[in-house]
Amino acid sequence: MKGIEEEASLVGLTIRTSSPASSSSKKGKEDLLQANNNASDSSPSIKNSPFYSPSLVSPPSSAFVSALQSPYISPRATTPSITTHKPSPPLSYKGSQSDDVPSSSYTPPSDQYEFSDEQPSDRKLKLSASCTPDPAPPRISFSFPVPRVSLAKVSVSSPATNTKLRSSDVFIGFHGQNPNLVRFCKWLKSELELQGIACFVADRAKYSDTQSHEIADRVICSVTYGIVVVSCSSLLNYLSLEEVRFFAQKKNLIPIFYGTGPSEIMGLLNCNAIDKECKEAIDGLIKSHEFKLEANESNWRSCVGKTATILRAKLGRKSVADKEIVEGIDELPFPRNRSFLGREKEIIEMEMALFGNGEYLESTTPSTRGEASGQSEGLADEESDVVPTRNGKFISLELGRCSDSRSEAWSDPNGGKNSLKRLLKTKKCRNNSNCKSSTSVVCVNGVPGIGKTELALEFAYRYSQRYKMVLWVGGEARYFRQNLLNLSFSLGLDVSADAEKDRGRLRSFDEQEFEAFKRIKRELFRDMPYLLIIDNLEIEKDWWEGKDLNDLIPRNTGGTHVLITTRLPKVMTFDTVQLSILPSSDAMVLLRGRRKKDYPVEEVEVLKLFDEKLGRLSYGLWVVGSLLSELAILPSALFEAVNKVQIEERSASPFLNLNDEQYCKSNPFVAKVLAFSLAVLEQAEGNRNLLSLKMLLVGAWFAPVPIPVNLLAAAAKNMPTGGNRFSKWNKCLSHTFAWCGGCGLGRRSEEDAAFLLVRLGLARLTNRQPGCWIQFHPITQTFARRRDYILAPKATVQGVRKIDNPLLNLDHLWASAFLVFGFKSEPPLVQLQAMDMVLYIKRTALPLAITAFTTFSRCNSALELLKVCTNVLEEVEKSFVSQIQDWRQGSLCWKKKTNKKVDEYVWQDVTLLKALLLETRAKLLLRGGHFDSGEELCRTCISIRTVMLGHNHDLTLAAQETLAKLVRMRSKI
Repeated sequence: MKGIEEEASLVGLTIRTSSPASSSSKKGKEDLLQANNNASDSSPSIKNSPFYSPSLVSPPSSAFVSALQSPYISPRATTPSITTHKPSPPLSYKGSQSDDVPSSSYTPPSDQYEFSDEQPSDRKLKLSASCTPDPAPPRISFSFPVPRVSLAKVSVSSPATNTKLRSSDVFIGFHGQNPNLVRFCKWLKSELELQGIACFVADRAKYSDTQSHEIADRVICSVTYGIVVVSCSSLLNYLSLEEVRFFAQKKNLIPIFYGTGPSEIMGLLNCNAIDKECKEAIDGLIKSHEFKLEANESNWRSCVGKTATILRAKLGRKSVADKEIVEGIDELPFPRNRSFLGREKEIIEMEMALFGNGEYLESTTPSTRGEASGQSEGLADEESDVVPTRNGKFISLELGRCSDSRSEAWSDPNGGKNSLKRLLKTKKCRNNSNCKSSTSVVCVNGVPGIGKTELALEFAYRYSQRYKMVLWVGGEARYFRQNLLNLSFSLGLDVSADAEKDRGRLRSFDEQEFEAFKRIKRELFRDMPYLLIIDNLEIEKDWWEGKDLNDLIPRNTGGTHVLITTRLPKVMTFDTVQLSILPSSDAMVLLRGRRKKDYPVEEVEVLKLFDEKLGRLSYGLWVVGSLLSELAILPSALFEAVNKVQIEERSASPFLNLNDEQYCKSNPFVAKVLAFSLAVLEQAEGNRNLLSLKMLLVGAWFAPVPIPVNLLAAAAKNMPTGGNRFSKWNKCLSHTFAWCGGCGLGRRSEEDAAFLLVRLGLARLTNRQPGCWIQFHPITQTFARRRDYILAPKATVQGVRKIDNPLLNLDHLWASAFLVFGFKSEPPLVQLQAMDMVLYIKRTALPLAITAFTTFSRCNSALELLKVCTNVLEEVEKSFVSQIQDWRQGSLCWKKKTNKKVDEYVWQDVTLLKALLLETRAKLLLRGGHFDSGEELCRTCISIRTVMLGHNHDLTLAAQETLAKLVRMRSKI
C-alpha cells in the first residue's frame, strides 16, 4: 500500500480505498491520500486526454469488425509486472469464473496491442469497495464525470505494453446469472456486429482480476454509446449502477429493460432503503428511456431488431447493412394451426429443457431470512417484505449498507396466470442448485400420426420471438443432406464449389463437401440464436455416405436450439419428449370437425367408436372431423359407409419401406377412411377429369416438401383416366354423396382442386411463395403409393420436366431421379422410352447434377448421378445394336412383318448426349484433382464427337481444350 501511495502522490491523484477494519465504523469509505489543490484546476488537460480522443471511437464509416476477431485483449494475456496480490472475486460473483471476461465479446483473443504508459497528472481516481462483511479488494471506480485510468504505470518491458486497444462503438453491460439473460446479450452483440457495429459485452461483476476491470473500464470510457440491460438484479450490483450513472451523465445511455419495466423501477424511489447512488441511477434510467426498449419473453427478436436499427441510424451505418430483421411468417412452412389443442404438458417440458427451469433471480449475498442450504442462490424467502409498485407487482429490495443483505423476490399478489408458473419454477430451482438449461437438443418421438409435426409447429410459433430465425428442415433420409444445404439461402451463405487452389493445391471432393457443411455449421451454431427444427428424422446416419448425425449437429450448438421430430424411439443421446395419445376430451373436439357441431347422445357414442378404431391418433381424428364437416352427414352414416369399404390385398410397393408397409397393415381402419376419402374425390368430380384425385395420386411420388399447385396439376394431367376403381361399393354409398350437387366441391380449377384436398384433411396449405403450394401428410403419401405405383410415378416424372425454377424444387428433381434410375439397392420404378429418356436426362438430370455440384458442393452425389445417366444411355445404345442385329439375322418374312425400325435420329441424340455427359464429368473431375479419370472420359468424348460431328466442329474443339487443361494440370501437380 505504501508503494501505491507514493506513486499516486507523484501524479497528483485523489485516491480513496476501504479497509476491513474501518468499513464497519465509516461505512466502508475513507480518504487516505489527497493531492495538491492545483490538480483539480487542470480541466484542459482532461479534455485533451487520450480517453476523449476520436481515435478511440470508431467513426461512422468504419468497416465491419468480424465477430471472429476480438478487438480486445485476451484474458489470458500476461499481467503487467506490478507487485500485487490476486484479488478475490467481487461479492456478486457466483461460482467459477465465467467466460465473461474482457474478451467478453465472446470471441477468440486477437492480436496484441499496446497500452499507453502516459498518465496525465490531472486525472482523479477513487478506490471503492462494497460495504459487506467480506469487502471487495481495492479497485478503481469511476469519478464522475472524469473517466478512470489504470492504477499504476505499466512497465515498458511488460508483454502487455506491445498491445493496443482497438476502439468499440458500443458497450453492452448486464448483470445476472440467468442463462436467458446472457443468451439475450450475446444475441444483441452478434446482431449489432452483423450491422457493422463493434461491440464489447461484459458482466463486470464476474471479473476476478484487476487487469480485466481496467480493460473494461477503458472500453467504457471510449465507446460512443452504452447499452445497459437492466434486469431485476442490476440495481443490486454497484458495478451496474456505476455503468448507468456514467453513461447517463455522458448522455449516451440506451437502457434495455429485461424482464422488468420503468414503472417497476420508478416504484423503488419510494423505498427508504436505497441510497443516493441507486436513486441517481434510477433517475438516469428513466430520463434515458426515450426509445422504450423493453425485452420480455414475447418480444426478444423485436427488441434486438429495434435496438440495431436505432444504433445503426445513430452511427450512420446504413451503407454497411441495410437489411432489417424481418418478422416474416414465411420462415415456417405452414400457417399456424388455429385448431391446435392440448399438449401443454409437452410444450412446458420442451421449454424447460431448452430455456431452463427458473427465473434466476440473483442477490449479492445469501438471504438472512432462513433459506435452506439447498435453495438456489438469489431466491429470497417467500415471507420477504415487499414494496408495492405499479402493475400489481411487488418487489422486495433491501439495499442496506454494511452487513445488511441484499435480496429480491418477485411475486404476483393477484395469483394470476403467471403466479403458478413462477411458483413451479421457483420450487424447481430450489431443488436444483445450478438451475441451468440442461440441453440444447430435444427430440419429440411417437408413432406416426400422433401429432409430432403439429407440436413442433406450435412450439415454433409460440417461441419464435426468442430466436433470430426459425429454420425448418425435412428429415427424410433421401433429402436430409440437400435440405441442410438449402439453409444456405436462409442464412445468406455461399456453399458453392470453386475451382481455385486452396493453400497451393486443389481441394478434393470430400474437402469441398466438408467445407460447405462447415460454413453452415459455423453460421448456425454460434451466439446468434436460431431454432432448427428437423421434422420426421428417419435414420440417425446420412443416407448418402453413412455419416453420423453428430457430424451434422455438434455437441456445442452455441445459441441455437435443435428440435427433432422422429418415429425413432431414441436418437443418439439427445433428451426425448415422448408423445402419448390425446386425452378423450381433446379427441372428441377433433372429431367434431371445424364446425364444432353438437350431436345427440347416440351420435356421440358413434364418435367414441371412431376414437377407439383410430387409436386416438391426431391424423385420423382430423380426417374424420374434416369429412363430417364437409359432407354434412351424421357420424353414424359416415361410420356405416367407412365400414363397407373393402380393402383390396395388393402386393407390396417396391418403393415403400418396411415401416410404411407395417403401418398400413396394422391400421386397417385408417386405410378404410382414406379409401373412402378417395371415393369422395371421385364422386365429387364425377367421371370428367378427376383432377383432385389425380393430384393426390401423383403427389404421393413427389418429395415430402411443399409442392406448387401448378406443377402438381401439370403432372396430374399426364395421368390417364382409368375406370371407376370404387365401382364395387360406390352404389352402396350413393346416399352419402347427395351433397355433391350444391356443395361447390365439384369445381375443377387447379387451385380449387388443391383446396378440396386441404378441406378433406388430406393435405395442408403452406406459406411458400409465390403462388399456391400444398404439402401432403406422410401417411397420405404412403397410402396413395400403395394405391397406384405404375401410372402415377410416370406422370410425376413427366410433370417434373416443367419445373421453371430448379433451386426451389431440388427435392422434387431428386425424387424424379430416384424413380427413373433407382439408387443403391432400390430398382428403378419408371421405365422410359429412348426419346423420353434423352429428354429427361437433358432437361432434368443434367441440370440437377450441375446445380448440385456447383451451387451446393454435392460433388460425389452429382458425379454419381451423371455416371448413372451415362450407364443408362449405354444400355439404350446396346438395345439399338441388338435390334439391328436381330433385324439383319432374321428371315425375309420376319422383316416384312416387322414394322419397328430403329430411329437413327434418336440413336444420334443418345450418342451425342452420352458425349456431353462424359465431357461434363471430365470437367467436374478436373475441379477435384482426378486428372487420370477425367482424361480417360474426355478422350472418349472426343472420339465420339469426331465420328459424329467431325474434327473441326465446335463441340469437338471444346472437348480438346478440356483435355489439354487436364494434361497441363496433371503435369503441374
